This record gives sequence, C-alpha cells and structure tokens, in this order.
Amino acid sequence: MSKAKVHSGAAKRFKKTASGYKRKSAYKSHILTKMTTKRKRQLRGTSLVAAVDRPSVDRMLRAN
Repeated sequence: MSKAKVHSGAAKRFKKTASGYKRKSAYKSHILTKMTTKRKRQLRGTSLVAAVDRPSVDRMLRAN
C-alpha cells in the first residue's frame, strides 16, 4: 500500500511545535502600500493555530 500524502499547501503554511502548530498572519503578502505601518507591524511574527482548527490541520498533515 502506498504512503498517505500530506496536503502540500498546508505543509508550506504550518509548522508542528510542542504546543500545537505555528502559523503566520494573513494579509501580509502584497498591496501593502495602502496599509498603515501600525497594521503591518501587528501582522508580523507567528501565532498558534486555534484549538478548533487543530484537528483539521492534523488531518491535512497526517500527524498522529
């Protein structure tokens, strides 16, 4: 039997940590000229995936 494939889009967006999954903020890729400096600064860094979304990320990444 073949190996189960991971969701390649999810693999690029989430990183497994001891306390869950690390993710980046959305809306920080392009058309940033109209966005205020404060808003761009607040979108910096990473945060954890919410507890309700963790099972679906687990399934996409085939984590046990």
